[in-house]
Amino acid sequence: MKKECIAMLLAGGQGSRLYVLTGNVAKPAVPFGGKYRIIDFPLSNCTNAGIDTVGVLTQYKPLELNSYIGSGQPWDLDRANGGVHILPPYMVEGDKGSWYKGTANAIYQNIGFVDMYDPEYVVILSGDHIYKMNYMKMVQSHKNAGAACTISVLEVPWDEASRFGIMNVDGEDNIVEFQEKPKQPKSNLASMGIYVFSWQKLRQYLIEDESDPNSSNDFGKNIIPKMLAAGEKMLAYRFEGYWKDVGTLESLWDANMDMLSRGELDLLESSWPIYSRIPSAPPAFMGKTAKVEHSVMTQGCDVSGSVFNSVLSDNVVVEEGADVQYSVLMPGVTVKRGAVVKYAILGENVQIGAGATVGGDPMDYDPNLWGISVVGPGGVIADGETVAPNTMLNRCHEEVHR
Repeated sequence: MKKECIAMLLAGGQGSRLYVLTGNVAKPAVPFGGKYRIIDFPLSNCTNAGIDTVGVLTQYKPLELNSYIGSGQPWDLDRANGGVHILPPYMVEGDKGSWYKGTANAIYQNIGFVDMYDPEYVVILSGDHIYKMNYMKMVQSHKNAGAACTISVLEVPWDEASRFGIMNVDGEDNIVEFQEKPKQPKSNLASMGIYVFSWQKLRQYLIEDESDPNSSNDFGKNIIPKMLAAGEKMLAYRFEGYWKDVGTLESLWDANMDMLSRGELDLLESSWPIYSRIPSAPPAFMGKTAKVEHSVMTQGCDVSGSVFNSVLSDNVVVEEGADVQYSVLMPGVTVKRGAVVKYAILGENVQIGAGATVGGDPMDYDPNLWGISVVGPGGVIADGETVAPNTMLNRCHEEVHR
């Protein structure tokens, strides 16, 4: 069962900065782009890159995510030798069991799984980023350099560099220093949270880190600094292309709008497809009164109103006279007759009543007060009700502060 390379996908995060959208699901299971979930991107990248063994480490609210992944068939990961494996925390003999304490501890708890495949290299991935990437090119760079660890980096604007883990490199892109969210960054090469490790080397550091009572058991805070301090060869792999961490409401909305622009994030590109588990639903239907422009509609949609610059997931209904602009509507949303939805994210199965208004155009509001409006999954907005811009409501119709 020996594999040259396997992937370990960290998908257990709560996604607290997505607030009401992750109240009952893990962040990687949040819908994106009409027909996808966030986790479709790293899973599809693995398949397209030829990595056929993926461990998915789940923890927070895993039921929907586990059900969605299933046997891995949509991503061609239903393999007899390898395939996709769901890896929740578990109890061992003589132990009460524990949650994954950090990213490194999550891999440590699954050393036995990795050892089954005895890989030369392990790719560590996050389940909450939107991007296309050939991981095997990164693995090849790692091999060519004889590195112990390779970290994918992206140049970010200097004024945003303090939000990231920053890599300082020499002339050959060897990492010489790592700064975790520095106030005064020395470079703008930000870690993307994608790592390639030589497995036996990583295994050693995971075991040593676990015995340190003061460790946070985290790659960025502990493993990488310890490897640097020990003089291990650490390589920065420069990524050029679209990448977005959709960990906030604004970035999730932005990424959906980026998809519509068909720029760097072009999901119609056939050479590197993104696969998903497609729900059983009838074809999308546009009625005689429908006006749809620069938008995505997926199966099961029934549109008789106006939809402009928006993303509609499966089984969304927009009734006659309703107006949807610059918004993201997740599966099962209904916007009733005469309702107006602008610059908003509507969670799964939200119901917008007739004549209601959700959100508004930024040109009509004070920039300090305007923001994306969000209605959490299952929320109901009454007929004629107004939800102001920059407002977030949960299922119980309670306002949630960001």
